[in-house]
Amino acid sequence: MKSRLPKVLHPVAGDTLLGHVARSAAALDPKQVVVVVGHGAEAVHEAFAARWKALAPHIPFSVVVQAERRGTAHALRVTEEALSAVTGTLLVLSGDVPLLRPATLRHLLAVHAATGAAATVLSTNLTTPTGYGRIQRTSDGGFDRIIEERDATPAEKAITEINTGVYTFQLDGLFDVLACISNDNAQGEYYLPDALRLLRQDGRRVEVLLHPEAEEVCGVNTRAELAAAGAILRRRKVAELMAAGVTFLDPATAYVEVEVEIGMDTVVYPNVHLEGQTVIGEDCRIHTGARLVNACLGNSVTVRDYSLVFDSRLDDRTTVGPFAHLRLNAHVQEGAVVGNFVEVKQSSLGPGTKAMHLSYLGDATLGAGVNVGAGTITCNYDGRQKHRTIVEDGVKIGSDTMLVAPVRVGAGAVTGAGAVVTEDVPPATLVVGVPAKVKKVLS
Repeated sequence: MKSRLPKVLHPVAGDTLLGHVARSAAALDPKQVVVVVGHGAEAVHEAFAARWKALAPHIPFSVVVQAERRGTAHALRVTEEALSAVTGTLLVLSGDVPLLRPATLRHLLAVHAATGAAATVLSTNLTTPTGYGRIQRTSDGGFDRIIEERDATPAEKAITEINTGVYTFQLDGLFDVLACISNDNAQGEYYLPDALRLLRQDGRRVEVLLHPEAEEVCGVNTRAELAAAGAILRRRKVAELMAAGVTFLDPATAYVEVEVEIGMDTVVYPNVHLEGQTVIGEDCRIHTGARLVNACLGNSVTVRDYSLVFDSRLDDRTTVGPFAHLRLNAHVQEGAVVGNFVEVKQSSLGPGTKAMHLSYLGDATLGAGVNVGAGTITCNYDGRQKHRTIVEDGVKIGSDTMLVAPVRVGAGAVTGAGAVVTEDVPPATLVVGVPAKVKKVLS
């Protein structure tokens, strides 16, 4: 990958490579999970622990360090102590194969159980199998052995059926077999595929399951392959959402990560980015160029063109944009409107409140039915720290008003155009000027 980041921690479609593998593993509801780490062990351990806690906190896991990277069989051997108390079937997965579906793994486990095999390997056919171990079959089509590419003859390299690196083993006697594997090969490593050969020699059954979809079972080893895997994952997600009743006007241009949730009858326009743990309700409209990251939208919400919504919440029947920017826990309550070129940062807009044009609302709490005139700014930073602005229900803020925090504008008050408000405004009053002073009491 030519990166300081461990390969399995590279992000793709809203998760890491390892996170996608963990997601598929968790879907199988295993009794126990063991993660073998080598390069970047501490970072991988930390990342996996956080991901697994979110996916399956009820399933125990342990992390084993392979201090010397001496091959795939050696990687499995170092798990012997961690697996000493369990029996049954062991599923071996690689942390860089993010496209494996749980359904494929369930099928592999079912075939393994039905045949009574000691081991079953998942294979596929590749037009260009360079870099992969080849599956050699017996004359009757059964499994014979796996030949690593560096050890293969030209005839063996012509075989197109490859080892995907996904295995199931019966734990009974497995580690005795692993202890017998030699590293007498071109790479001087202990190959896990040799375990299958030794099991056969011992008279135990070994099966191979040919998977028809090669793209699902191939690993990621380059930036180009990472990008290709991301495109597949996002395409799957869009297809899943359309099947659930979401309309994508141009599915090919939708960028939707795997954690995103969308309610039925929502319409997503072209070139929309939906990222992180974004949740969108029903009957929403997400227009062209919008980008939502960890956003939470209620029902019947409209996000107009080229708006950004980060880590923020939009309640039912709200409208945002075009060209709006909401961030840092902004909260737009029911029926409120944030218009074009309005930025809302760490602020709350009450029900029915409107900020239609060219304003900055930072560290502010606006009540219900407030109208914010164009060019309004909450001056929240005094050069040392941030302060809050509070605008109570029914206030009308005139265009180009500067609200110098900390300040409170009382219910039903009005500020004149261009007012610079440096002191609290009493309820039901009109203030004007620089600095703003009470002009009259409103009836």
